[in-house]
Amino acid sequence: MPSSQFRGQIGFIISYLCYAPAVAKKKTGKTSTPQNIIDDTCYLGGRRRGAVLKEEVWDDAGQVVKYSLDYINPRICSRDHGRVLGYDNSHGHHHRRFMGTVGAFEFRSYQELVDRFQREVEGLWRQEDDQNG
Repeated sequence: MPSSQFRGQIGFIISYLCYAPAVAKKKTGKTSTPQNIIDDTCYLGGRRRGAVLKEEVWDDAGQVVKYSLDYINPRICSRDHGRVLGYDNSHGHHHRRFMGTVGAFEFRSYQELVDRFQREVEGLWRQEDDQNG
C-alpha cells in the first residue's frame, strides 16, 4: 500500500502506479493495434512545486507492450530535460534514467517496476526533505 505522503503528493496517478496489471510482453500470432491505456501527468505542488510525475502505458491484447514512468524536477536535475528518474522500454530495450545517466535494468513485470519506481521516488523525496530541512 502506498504511503500517505506519496498518495497525497500525486493524487489520482497513484492508483495507476500501485494497481496497474502486472503483465509482461507476450508474442502471439494475432495482429492488433496497441492502445494507450494510461497517459497521466501530475504537476506537483508545495515543496515539490515545478516537479512532474508522468506515466504512459500501451496495451496490446491485455499485455503491456510499451511504458514510460518519469519523475521530472528541473530544480534538482538540469540534465535530461530535468528528468531525475525514469524507466521506459523505448528503442527495443528496458532502461533506467537517473540524473542524466542511462543504464539497462532487469525487467520482470510492469507491477514490479511500478513498485520499484514508487520506492525510489519516495526515497528521493525523503532525501530532498532532509536536505531542505
